[in-house]
Amino acid sequence: MDSFTSLIDGFGTALTPAHLLWAAVGVLLGTAIGVLPGIGPAMAVALLLPVTYGLEPTAALIMFAGIYYGGMFGGSTTSILLNTPGESAAVVAAIEGNPMAKSGRGPQALAAAAIGHFAGGMIGTILLVALAPVIADLAVDIGAPDYFAIMVLAFIAVTSVLGRSRIRGFASLLVGLTIGLVGLDQMTGQERLTFGSLQLADGIDVIIVAVGLFAVGEALWVAARLRSDNQGAIPVGRPWLARSDVRRTWKPWLRGPAIGFPFGAIPAGGAEIPTFLSYVTEKRLSKHKDEFGKGAIEGVAGPESAASASAAGTLVSMLTLGLPTTATAAVMLAAFQQYGIQPGPLLFDREPDLVWGLIASLFVGMFLLLLINLPLAPVWAKLLRIPRPYLYAGILFFAAVGAYAVSGEAVDLVILLVIGLIGLGMRRYGLPVLPAIIGVILGPAAEQQMRRALQLSDGSLSGLVNTPFAVTLYAVIALILLWPLVRRLVTSDAARARRGSRTP
Repeated sequence: MDSFTSLIDGFGTALTPAHLLWAAVGVLLGTAIGVLPGIGPAMAVALLLPVTYGLEPTAALIMFAGIYYGGMFGGSTTSILLNTPGESAAVVAAIEGNPMAKSGRGPQALAAAAIGHFAGGMIGTILLVALAPVIADLAVDIGAPDYFAIMVLAFIAVTSVLGRSRIRGFASLLVGLTIGLVGLDQMTGQERLTFGSLQLADGIDVIIVAVGLFAVGEALWVAARLRSDNQGAIPVGRPWLARSDVRRTWKPWLRGPAIGFPFGAIPAGGAEIPTFLSYVTEKRLSKHKDEFGKGAIEGVAGPESAASASAAGTLVSMLTLGLPTTATAAVMLAAFQQYGIQPGPLLFDREPDLVWGLIASLFVGMFLLLLINLPLAPVWAKLLRIPRPYLYAGILFFAAVGAYAVSGEAVDLVILLVIGLIGLGMRRYGLPVLPAIIGVILGPAAEQQMRRALQLSDGSLSGLVNTPFAVTLYAVIALILLWPLVRRLVTSDAARARRGSRTP
């Protein structure tokens, strides 16, 4: 009850004209930055840190929080319309959102994403207010074997439900894991798959891989088929959500925070794993499984809601423990320290006006983002009226700009083209793209957690299964892998029983 009383006081801080103005500036900047591939919210907050020296701490942190949430809204817009994820958390939005846009349902996909972000952010922030101390305590107890088991679950879940066959799913995952190995070994410093190139020693940035596989691969695939499959401009469609769309999306909007919020509070959890798991969950639960991969609106609503809720979960660890669980949270932590404020258990007692004003501003920012993004959905969707050759030329241009913006190295453009050709080959042979992205994002982290767990157990494999949480997750993984076999056995037994009952 004290938390909600403090929150009401926080609204008194957040709703002053000056703080409302900085919240609006933050969400607008965040949305614009999220649209551009390669410039994520972490880089934006880092670039603006020196600019905010003259601001009071509450105003600066309210603006940074607006950028964080706004970046997620903007990232899904380009994912859906142009198949070009603005950041890694928006990768899943492209899987179903882009086919929806191509079939004339772009406004519906954008609206489902915007409302999903709003619902996930609101529920996540309410959970932040109510459960912050409890969630932070649970997150601290999770160790390396648990992290590794979570990542293996993400690998298996995604590769098992995507594409036409599991073999193609695992082949795609192998491609991603191989790309993720490029660079220096994080524990020994040895070079892996760099072929003697200094530019590859730091590895390949995940944004370049995502933009290459999705945007460049898609543009090359369309170009290769343009003469034989010239369909002209993509239709825009109706500018509102139909009642049938709302019936299909309200449950995913509410389920997303249940997956996204706990993962946001876990170190290294981020928004990628919950969005992938939310997508898998929605595909399992949907009555329209045949539409997945062709433009299922549930596949946009659930993951976007999970991504937004994970951002609220991230703030739990940062505010209560001083533990940044994502790159953006790490930069925001630096912003706190810039003002001589140390986040941690005593922050709520020492700086109540700042903390509760910041949390209240998250609610205000959510309303501002919905007001900005929902009416603009049909306007954004009109981009699709551009004839395909011009549209995909523009996609290639923005993809190249985004890749170059990552580190300012010309070699990144060559890597982007090579990965784009890999994406073209994957489309040609029917390999799903998402498991490859999963491999790139989670592969290095999974390897690091596995080696830490093995070090703690002196190299014994029992170190990977020495916690109840890890054992439970491996049981779930075994169930996912064996389920097709079990289902086949149950179905054949039932068929034999029916045939037996008909035999006189």
